[in-house]
Amino acid sequence: MKFDTPASTNPIDQMKVIGQPKDRVEGKLKTTGTATYAYEQRAALSPPAYGYVVGSAIGKGRISSIDSSEARQASGVIAIVTHENAGQLDRGIFYVDRALAGPKVDHYHQAVAIVVAETFEQARAASALLRVYYVRETGAYDLSAQRASATTPAAGAFGPPPHTEIGDFEGAFTQAAVTLDGHYTTPDHAHAMMEPHATIAQWQGDKLTLWTSIQQMNWGVRDLAKTLGIPKGNIHLISPYIGGGFGGKGTILCDAVLASLASKEAGRPVKVALPRPLMFNNLTHRPATIQRIRLGANSDGKLTAVGHESWSGNLRGGRTEAATASTRTLYAGANRMTRLYLAQLDLAEGSAMRAPGEAPGMMALEIAMDEMAEKLGMDPVRFRVINDTQVDPEQPDRRFSQRQLVECLNKGADHFGWARRNTHPAKELRDGWWVGLGMASAIRGAPTTKSAARVRLDREGIVTVETDMTDIGTGSYTIIAQTAAEMMGVDMDKVNVNLGDSHFPESSGSGGQWGAASSTAGVYAACVKLREAVSMKLGLDPTLTEFVAGHVRQGSISLPLTTATKDGELVSEDFMEFGDLAKEYAQQTFGAHFVEVGVNAATGEIRIRRQLAVCAAGRILNPKTARSQIIGGMTMGAGAALMEEMVVDHRLGFFVNHDLASYEVPVHADIPHQEVIFLDEVDPYATPLKAKGVGELGISGAAAAIANAIYNATGIRVRDYPITLDKLIDHLPEVG
Repeated sequence: MKFDTPASTNPIDQMKVIGQPKDRVEGKLKTTGTATYAYEQRAALSPPAYGYVVGSAIGKGRISSIDSSEARQASGVIAIVTHENAGQLDRGIFYVDRALAGPKVDHYHQAVAIVVAETFEQARAASALLRVYYVRETGAYDLSAQRASATTPAAGAFGPPPHTEIGDFEGAFTQAAVTLDGHYTTPDHAHAMMEPHATIAQWQGDKLTLWTSIQQMNWGVRDLAKTLGIPKGNIHLISPYIGGGFGGKGTILCDAVLASLASKEAGRPVKVALPRPLMFNNLTHRPATIQRIRLGANSDGKLTAVGHESWSGNLRGGRTEAATASTRTLYAGANRMTRLYLAQLDLAEGSAMRAPGEAPGMMALEIAMDEMAEKLGMDPVRFRVINDTQVDPEQPDRRFSQRQLVECLNKGADHFGWARRNTHPAKELRDGWWVGLGMASAIRGAPTTKSAARVRLDREGIVTVETDMTDIGTGSYTIIAQTAAEMMGVDMDKVNVNLGDSHFPESSGSGGQWGAASSTAGVYAACVKLREAVSMKLGLDPTLTEFVAGHVRQGSISLPLTTATKDGELVSEDFMEFGDLAKEYAQQTFGAHFVEVGVNAATGEIRIRRQLAVCAAGRILNPKTARSQIIGGMTMGAGAALMEEMVVDHRLGFFVNHDLASYEVPVHADIPHQEVIFLDEVDPYATPLKAKGVGELGISGAAAAIANAIYNATGIRVRDYPITLDKLIDHLPEVG
């Protein structure tokens, strides 16, 4: 099925199941500990051995030799794989990092070996006996030091163009009545998901099965096949449950590759879980940025010049952080410029992390908008409202399919009590705490991608959905079950959903905020086909039949759904591919964040008191799971604003705080009150369900709203994240 015309009325519009706050289908399994994650799978043909990955002890250089003799004699050791016996390895398409170092070492903790033993403890003990000898080389580890050597990257499949220009930005900025020229920095961030990267690998002849933690099954099959040099058809990936990913499990990484190599060498299944310290320096992360934002406006507050430049670093061949993405479409302004620059760094690979581009870009842009509003003497909400646009600023003849940014801003301001905000910073002192309010806009793209599903209807009237879509904690099982139930006219307890198996029809996978909208569209397509098959089986006109309460109705005829399967189950498979509507209409999700903070007048300690997000993101398929996504993003935004920073040792080239003890993330005590409001919206240009994704909208703008609240509380403007008390304490206002 092809979606190339706006959606009209269809069975989804009944909203009997879709749009309802249904409990998560797999919730009981997860809360009782019976959901089986990658490392816990027991489907291997024989008990697996354990692999322990050894990371490089240097940041850049080469391996001169490896002495494994003592390690091989250790108790329980079965095999050791290094570059000397791994064979020729390629790299996948999405990530540029090599899964196994040797003889060249590209970054600290790049894998140099995997030791396989009967038990985990034996493998770990033997790994300490492996002698790896290095020749250290000088590396580049400091983005600010490499900024001057950064170059404009080539355009790629992901992210915005590296350079855009509309009108005469430099001229308009020079002539503007009011201008702002600000520099902002964001540090490296870790995904810090609860479930570590883990894989169980098993060979049967030339066929390879992996139980692994991965977001994109199709990417994983593609990249593993390319890395190992084997046909894609020989690979089977299984990933029914994933304990968080945030982009860090987009496709296969070293755990999957090394488990595969170790299993081949050991001649039996091997299971691998990466220790937390190795995850920080071996795997991908959100790279640091240095950003310059220039804004020019007339005295009435209308923007005339919008310029955004961003510098980030990566391994050779890696992508830049797309920090200018949101700036291109969020506000009006006739004269515009964005530029991305990429420096080569010898740190672990920088890649996608929740709302790549928008999250760090808006950490800068939305502070700059507040600074500009102050220069103009305007309320920050009003400044954003008057610079709204209903057309793509870069393509004025291209309208947004839906754009309720102004509605989000106004609704949030009213609900949060924005009118009570003191417009002068450092004026609200309550019980020894400076109190302030801040806000920011939110925008995140609403992409869709081809997605397929298979739907079965058995003799008992049970509908079973099969698709390789994954659930990374986002509620995929639930919204897919709701879609099938609505389409087939049955209750949710009559629907089974099977996900995360590469032998199932190929879906969008989880990532990019495209998973929910795309995968449910694929299920919709398969259900349309199944409805047709049922109608034909019953001798009814497919265009006139209704599926209601387990029955098929047409006029005065009403037959149980099971009548169609009395001779055996019916199976339909189809996919949804998307036409040019996304080219004809700009498709985005929008929102507004509002925050109240307290800053201790004596210590500079920062406490979030309450957060509000107002979102417009198409039809909300399940308000309960959607709310969870938004508050999760808001919480990650709080971490980015106040505490998260991977600290780089610029001498030796590694992230120093490489565990969850020293890489701080928000806990319950940090987040006392969060509220989410969804505006009523359907977007017929998006999908047949008129829905969009929400998983990354919640983080976009959230950090800047906190930064702006801190400024309102204290009068201290911090442009370098995270905003920690040491950046405030010497500048706190005097207590009168």
